[in-house]
Amino acid sequence: MQKVDRHMKKKLIFVAALLALAWLPAVAADTAELAQQVRAAETAFARTMADRDWAAFKACIAVEAVFFGRKGVLRGRDAVAEGWKPYFEGIKAPFSWEPEQVEALASGTLALSSGPVMDSEGKRSGTFQSVWRLESDGRWRIVFDKGCPPCD
Repeated sequence: MQKVDRHMKKKLIFVAALLALAWLPAVAADTAELAQQVRAAETAFARTMADRDWAAFKACIAVEAVFFGRKGVLRGRDAVAEGWKPYFEGIKAPFSWEPEQVEALASGTLALSSGPVMDSEGKRSGTFQSVWRLESDGRWRIVFDKGCPPCD
């Protein structure tokens, strides 16, 4: 009877390993699709600055967002939007950004985007990092945002 049990255990382990291997490409494909969704959200978010659309900017921010800045931390959508409102004044955007790297959790709940920040003349002036969360309404919104000097 023990031989049958060992044989059965080996079969179960083999089947479990096959299922795990079969699942891995699906996870990779899903995370790639999630990353593409976040890349599109980040690109649309950056476009709000170029289009001078403060209301659209605000809509991309989670209610409980935290943005780190030179003057301190802004907490909450309204505080972030008010803190960034001066950047939307004037005809020309003071800076721009674009996603370079985007990674998402396999759970589809959080993602990180990062990339260059350019000044109004197109010269790289920094690097941004944003954490995005998939919200209950199906939209990706930023929950954390922080910039820094240019990274390698």
